[in-house]
Amino acid sequence: MKHKDLIQLPDGYLRKTPVFQFILLSILFPLWGAAASLNDILIAQFKSVFTLSDFATALVQSAFYGGYFLVAIPASLVIKKASYKIAVIIGLLFYIIGCSLFFPASSMATYTMFLCAIFAIAIGLGFLETSANTFSSMMGPRQYATLRLNISQTFTPIGSILGILLGKYLIFQEGESLDKQIAKMTPEEAHIFSLNMLQHTLQPYKYMIFILMVVLVIFLLTKYPSCKVHEDTKTSNKAQTPSILETLKYLGANKRFRKGIIAQFLYVGMQVAVWSFTIRLALALNDNINERSASNFMVYSFIAFFIGKFIANFLMARFSPKKVLFVYSIIGTCLLAYIVVASNMMAVYAAISVSMIFGPCWATIYGETLEVVEEKRYTEMAGAILVMAIVGGAIIPALQGIVSDLLGSIQYAFLVPMICFIYVGYYFYSEIKRESEIKNNVTEVLIQKNS
Repeated sequence: MKHKDLIQLPDGYLRKTPVFQFILLSILFPLWGAAASLNDILIAQFKSVFTLSDFATALVQSAFYGGYFLVAIPASLVIKKASYKIAVIIGLLFYIIGCSLFFPASSMATYTMFLCAIFAIAIGLGFLETSANTFSSMMGPRQYATLRLNISQTFTPIGSILGILLGKYLIFQEGESLDKQIAKMTPEEAHIFSLNMLQHTLQPYKYMIFILMVVLVIFLLTKYPSCKVHEDTKTSNKAQTPSILETLKYLGANKRFRKGIIAQFLYVGMQVAVWSFTIRLALALNDNINERSASNFMVYSFIAFFIGKFIANFLMARFSPKKVLFVYSIIGTCLLAYIVVASNMMAVYAAISVSMIFGPCWATIYGETLEVVEEKRYTEMAGAILVMAIVGGAIIPALQGIVSDLLGSIQYAFLVPMICFIYVGYYFYSEIKRESEIKNNVTEVLIQKNS
């Protein structure tokens, strides 16, 4: 009997967590964190090099998270037909291809080609997140599923910090801000300068390709449990393998699942929006700094994000995760409101503080929403749809860019993520209220039985 059969339970969860496989799986999380944070660098770089509006720069995130949206269901089908491991390998291959496309993009010097390269990376990351998030939650006892996912997600900001540092030192250069430098040049000089700046975008992706190749080889050589529901051989395959329409009908009828999807959509959107415009916010509030200096605030943001995850893990181990996140939502909403009205650099530090509040949101919403899917035959597709909610990262930043262009204020545009956080708070409040009602009903039933 194989090792995975010894430790795997009928519902797909494992009796205990295989440490090496879990650590290797968790290494994937900083890899997509690095790709996402490099987008924040590219937004600031492309705005000046290609002379873009705030809405146009946000298309970087639209290409990135749009790729997630489109590939999530295909990735779930790969998981269903093959395995989580195969989906991870496909994701790593597409990630490598996307990084490689930055080389022709820099030679062609067109914004569209860069968006295509980012989209290819997103396809790879869509496979990785669709598989790794659910895989992490199931790689051990069921009662610790959300905690395991939070632990894996704790590695994400490490990659985000490394991505920002790569962008800071390999893409951004010393001297005045790009806008100031270009303003002093003739059109011909500006064109040559812009081409040179685009060449710098290649540097971090060279390192990324090497790292990805190493991780890919290790994954190919490592055995993983399937973490799939054991099928009853006496039951027909048709009954055991639901169709896409059947799955969507089942999930669509689940009100709590729908609310979780909306919360995840808005949460991802507001997180990406805040991070996309933090560098821009710093540059707008302080004329004396350049892009390289402003990128420090993103480093601080991801450090705060990392610390916030540890604090949240500590709190959620002792209190209800829903109550912790509800309080976090209130604090986050207040901080975003402060960004809108602040008249100095304190607004930037408020944006950094919001990152600490972001820490536990994704993993907790994901784990709690996946848990409401009682029929585990639909788990793979449910996980894919939750990953599809990442499309909020394609839409909310673009909406914030439009608001910024229309109002002529990057600060006022932070009203968009503030409204998103209000809904996230409502989501956790409704879950707390539901748990309280169930507890009260159980208490009433027990009282009636004893009376």
